[in-house]
Amino acid sequence: MGKTLEIKDSNFNDVISKNKTVLVDFWAEWCGPCRMISPVIEELANEYEGKVIIGKLDVDSNQESSVKYGVRSIPTILTFKDGEIVDKQVGAVSKETLKNIIDSQL
Repeated sequence: MGKTLEIKDSNFNDVISKNKTVLVDFWAEWCGPCRMISPVIEELANEYEGKVIIGKLDVDSNQESSVKYGVRSIPTILTFKDGEIVDKQVGAVSKETLKNIIDSQL
């Protein structure tokens, strides 16, 4: 996974409560659009290393977090700041869109 953090139900709350912006990609292996944006998520993790936490949560293995945050379609990308959701994107979105979201939280 490179620079992206593997997020699970067990560490989800610890990750989002960090004093940083956290972008979480809710995805699944079988999801075509998820595979399509995966390289973009990886690029962002490299570009924002040390500034933003960027992670991926497999919805098939971690249903508790998916249900808690109302993730019904994937990919869903939630952005957290100080543990609170500040942005939600559903579907494959452009790298530029995600960069704008991240930059607005820095």
